[in-house]
Amino acid sequence: MNECYGKMFILNGTLQPAEMFDKSLVYEGDSVYEVLRMVKGNPIFFSDHMERLVTSVKLQKKEILADESKLRKDIISLARSDKKRETNLKIVFNYKSGKTNCLLYFIEPSYPTETQYQKGVKGILFFAERKNPESKVIDHKLRSSIYHRLISESSYEAILVNENNLITEGSRSNIFFLKGEALVTAPDNVILNGITRKHILEICTENKISVEFKCVKTSEIPEYDAIFMTGTSPIVLPFYCIENNFFRVKHQLIEKLRELYLKKAEESVSVFRS
Repeated sequence: MNECYGKMFILNGTLQPAEMFDKSLVYEGDSVYEVLRMVKGNPIFFSDHMERLVTSVKLQKKEILADESKLRKDIISLARSDKKRETNLKIVFNYKSGKTNCLLYFIEPSYPTETQYQKGVKGILFFAERKNPESKVIDHKLRSSIYHRLISESSYEAILVNENNLITEGSRSNIFFLKGEALVTAPDNVILNGITRKHILEICTENKISVEFKCVKTSEIPEYDAIFMTGTSPIVLPFYCIENNFFRVKHQLIEKLRELYLKKAEESVSVFRS
């Protein structure tokens, strides 16, 4: 799969043809990044992503290569150059051998099918921890290992487990456990706090849905009625099984959370346009 999915990309503020894309500017050196979902040429929750990008850069003690205003203009420019209706856009700040580069480009999305939303997806347990969970940096070695496991086991997502057998997050998502009408999810300080997760938690507060912040033990997995992930691409997606444990997929609360999230996402697009 090509890293750059589209006709054009932006390098340091300048539109370039996709044929000129050099993925070493992403995967060599250190890279801090964000992935935004684009709908009709507009990003969802733009300001939230920009806030997290700045936080990641500061945690890595790096230089901010473009501010929110500049990135907004670049996104609009790239969207106009290649009118994709719905895709993902990646922003990368790359730091390599004393040189810096800011890249914006479309990546090929992997969105769940309607069947996957209805029937759920398969998950596996993967024993690993992110070095810096609070900042979004590219860990090519970990990503490659997870990718090969997912392919070999025909699974959708890997759920990360730390050395104490505690579940923290998904490899590209956040994880929620559901028992009755109450949710459990890992504390903020041990995960990358996803933008989708942030808004799901806001929805829970607004609708008086109980949420407990703790890491679930792998041995406790069978105790839960349902488990779902949240993320830019999956949005709110239930698991039908994790390893040999099977779960309820059709749950009114999961469907309600997804519906309310999509409404918030639509409102965020209107804010970006204005």
